[in-house]
Amino acid sequence: MTFVHVRLALDRLPAGAKLGVLLRGEEARRNVPRTALDQGHQLLSMDDLADETTRLVIQKKG
Repeated sequence: MTFVHVRLALDRLPAGAKLGVLLRGEEARRNVPRTALDQGHQLLSMDDLADETTRLVIQKKG
């Protein structure tokens, strides 16, 4: 379900735009970056934070 929210946010952005995402939970941490890459987007960074969240920066394809 988390990637659905990320995908909706990416759909609203122009090609090449960057999206920052905060994730909680191991499942989201595994699936969101993988699914974004599978759809042709670029993962610019992935950082684990002290509060057990993960911060991603995704660049929309195009």
